[in-house]
Amino acid sequence: MEIVKLRHPYQPAEIPAGDCVLVLGFFDGVHRGHQEVINTGKKIAQEKNLKLAVMTFNQHPAVVFQKVQSTPIKYLSTLKQKEEQMAKLGVDLLYEVAFTSGFAALDPQTFVDQYIVGLHGKVAVSGFDYNFGKDQSADAKYLPKYAKDRFEVVTVAKKTEKNEKEKISSSRIRRLLSEGRLEEANHLLGYIYEVSGTVIHGEARGRTLGYPTANIQVPEDMNLPKEGVYVNQIKVGDQWYPAMGSIGHNDTFGPNRMLTVEINILDFDQEIYGEKVKVRWYHMLRGQVAFESVDGLVKQLEIDEQATRDYFN
Repeated sequence: MEIVKLRHPYQPAEIPAGDCVLVLGFFDGVHRGHQEVINTGKKIAQEKNLKLAVMTFNQHPAVVFQKVQSTPIKYLSTLKQKEEQMAKLGVDLLYEVAFTSGFAALDPQTFVDQYIVGLHGKVAVSGFDYNFGKDQSADAKYLPKYAKDRFEVVTVAKKTEKNEKEKISSSRIRRLLSEGRLEEANHLLGYIYEVSGTVIHGEARGRTLGYPTANIQVPEDMNLPKEGVYVNQIKVGDQWYPAMGSIGHNDTFGPNRMLTVEINILDFDQEIYGEKVKVRWYHMLRGQVAFESVDGLVKQLEIDEQATRDYFN
């Protein structure tokens, strides 16, 4: 897959030659609703013998549009993770457009002229709720008007679960994660939710309890599940290991502590400080509890460990 990073205004020479089917969207998390849109584009590209291209942004449009950042923007996927998912879906060409004030100020017609026609799109594919142009003032139903018969427009309908009205969406998945409903979130994603980070030094308290943990420094703008104890896998190097993880403040050891992500890797005894790792989140075992004693915490960890092993068995 070829990746082309664009910053407005781009130079025509930056655009690879050849016509394409261009799929439009931000695609945070590249969930099953997004996959439906991209696979629709893929099918058309195969039928027309064209390249499959996707245009996304380097950051959420809200970074530019929100006047006051009342709540921090949290992502389901980093740009790197998005690239990995796009490659798995068979995308030939990924445009990553810098969402800046200059780009956001484009009126709908200029956006279409420069970022659909200018990218050699012969078919534009988007979800039903795609917005574009200054202040995101136009939506998918207006695309044919601005296309002026220069390209075909295909709009993919809302994707829902059976007997449900609510669409599969990034915001819905974020809500499920915040409630610890991992199985439901993973089902809507179409894969196991994953975060990346670096193993850093912690207080080494877990080692004294018989449960040494890898403390994971996760990017601040990544969406973490609800505070609690989880069944996980962690990828160190090229290998995935079963693990149990904790997101919390270690309240047993005092108030007002920093939020940490700690992973106890089952049957593992290696120093991995500085390693870039990936963590998958399968199932929430329980919420966080401030135990009255360290002994009470250790007994619960033993129960959690057995539950983790049973899950994988």
